[in-house]
Amino acid sequence: MGKAMAVLGGFLTLAIAGVVVVGSVAAAAVLGALGTPVGTLGASPGGSGVPYLHAGPAVPTGWIALYHHGAATCPGLPWSVLAAIGTVESGSGTSTATGVHAGANPAGAEGPMQFEPATFAAFATVGPGGATPPSPYDPVDAVYSAARMLCTNGGGGPATLTTAVEDYNHSTVYVHTVLTLALALGDDPSLTTTVAAALEFAGAQLGVPYLWGGTGAGGFDCSGLTQAAYAHAGVSLPRVAQDQFDATPRVPANSAVLPGDLLFFGDGPTGVDHVGMYVGAGEMIDAPHAGATVRLDNADWSGLVGVTRPTA
Repeated sequence: MGKAMAVLGGFLTLAIAGVVVVGSVAAAAVLGALGTPVGTLGASPGGSGVPYLHAGPAVPTGWIALYHHGAATCPGLPWSVLAAIGTVESGSGTSTATGVHAGANPAGAEGPMQFEPATFAAFATVGPGGATPPSPYDPVDAVYSAARMLCTNGGGGPATLTTAVEDYNHSTVYVHTVLTLALALGDDPSLTTTVAAALEFAGAQLGVPYLWGGTGAGGFDCSGLTQAAYAHAGVSLPRVAQDQFDATPRVPANSAVLPGDLLFFGDGPTGVDHVGMYVGAGEMIDAPHAGATVRLDNADWSGLVGVTRPTA
């Protein structure tokens, strides 16, 4: 680990220290909930399925405070999990899809947190300044009601957080997507829509088989995964890890690594042979080798060559 730690002193250690100071309990809860993922290739992560309609932060500033206040009603519930659900479901109210601001989506879900009417009735909560009677279309009521539902189903405990998210949407891929995005938002609340979209895609692939040369049909290799994730976010990357390293802007030494950054490993700047996508809390998503699956890995691998930050 000597070589990696020497380089990481200028990269990941700052990011990890930030997690320890700012949100170690929430990060631990999310990491524990992710556990050992088993994904489904090509399945939809759920939610409205509508691409982000705005540039800039994935979670609008006012919604960050709302998620914090909503999560505070459930001791132990990470605000970032609530935020990730709202982001996946409606882009935190920015989606114009049917059912977000009026009506219902094809599955009958309503509002920015996408409640089915019977479920909303069971957990309806009037938040501070919300609508009376509570409305699934009112952002405050929707977030506070989602917090109540998650809390009732175990969202306040690391051991039961997965179950709580799965009760919100009965899809393993949805759970992986939400918890991946939650880990990233806990590290960087100002996460951009581009990075959020890439991470959502990568999170949805957890458990998919490694396939040498794979770009999605049957599996992924390491650079196939990062290329596909950023293509989903509208960013074009070269096919192989060495070319991705050469083509994307470097993160300077002594700068914090941010969610969405690409971590490259190998024998040196011209000998890159592996790439992973940083998620947060010292973890990356990667497709490591034959016989493995897309998974969360500790980012503190030996042979770190450098870190880059793809841009749209």
